[in-house]
Amino acid sequence: MKIVFSHNGVLPVIGYGGIERILFWHMVELARLGHKVVLIGHPDSKVKDYGIELIPMKAGDKEWVTQIPKDADIIHLSYNYKVPGDIPTIITIHGNGQPGEIFDKNSVFVSKKHAEIHGSTQFVHNAIDLAEYPYHPKEKRDWKDFLFLAKASWRVKNLKDSVRAARNTGKHLHVAGGRWWGLSRYVHNHGIVGGDAKMDIIRSCDFMVFPVRWHEPFGIAVIEAMSQGLPVIGSPYGSLPELISKDVGFIAHNYAELEALVRKDHSRTFNPDVIRKYVEDNFNVRKHALSYLELYQKVINGESLNATNPTYQFSERAENLLAF
Repeated sequence: MKIVFSHNGVLPVIGYGGIERILFWHMVELARLGHKVVLIGHPDSKVKDYGIELIPMKAGDKEWVTQIPKDADIIHLSYNYKVPGDIPTIITIHGNGQPGEIFDKNSVFVSKKHAEIHGSTQFVHNAIDLAEYPYHPKEKRDWKDFLFLAKASWRVKNLKDSVRAARNTGKHLHVAGGRWWGLSRYVHNHGIVGGDAKMDIIRSCDFMVFPVRWHEPFGIAVIEAMSQGLPVIGSPYGSLPELISKDVGFIAHNYAELEALVRKDHSRTFNPDVIRKYVEDNFNVRKHALSYLELYQKVINGESLNATNPTYQFSERAENLLAF
């Protein structure tokens, strides 16, 4: 199968990156599986060594569509765009839509809840390349250091309540993904980090909190933390109840529950090896690629993945804070 992707940033990503890393891992895995993978992308991308053909992207808005090979079997995009012509196209929607936004019938969402709030049932969970997440669990966990791994400046990620929980319980909070602009001996700012620096911070912590106040489409940080055996305390929104089972963490429905869970020592409740295995079984890039290959074949065969065009189901913006 000849599968064409389009991305205007440099791949592979060096250091920090979210959607771009998932896209790259997916392309590499498809190449490993023996498919012809083509990237119409940034001319500085170094993908040839991974078995991916690079077509340097022309400058200009949407000029790349003129570079699509005529013998492509399918185009796979990571943003909401209607490709002109008759080559089958599939679109992964990574974020939340806006009120009134309409998506292509061959759109795929990144969790069951993410699909639901866009009027769809079509989803494939995100995944990581576990080769980039070697497992080095902390030798001793004492439930004293917890992790906030998200864009700190984005209110929906709820750094505010994470800091509050640290100060009220005397636990140490490590902020990776920005900083908290305050003074506290319990809060440690690490800024925007990626690569080995990020992994070192994750491994130094005992657990992670992810008390988001919006419908989180997926939450790649959750499985990144779990890949190192960290249990996760999340809110009840978006994908999190799908990702966080009783064997790998807790769901806190409000701030009082969050603080109570942070305060109590759960270091003997969870087995880091079980948490790592959970990620290996459910969120590996091979499983992700195989799921998409099934969808590619359906679209190539002329099927629509959704009977009607998905649309964002709420009248308010996704970024409006939900109760916590």
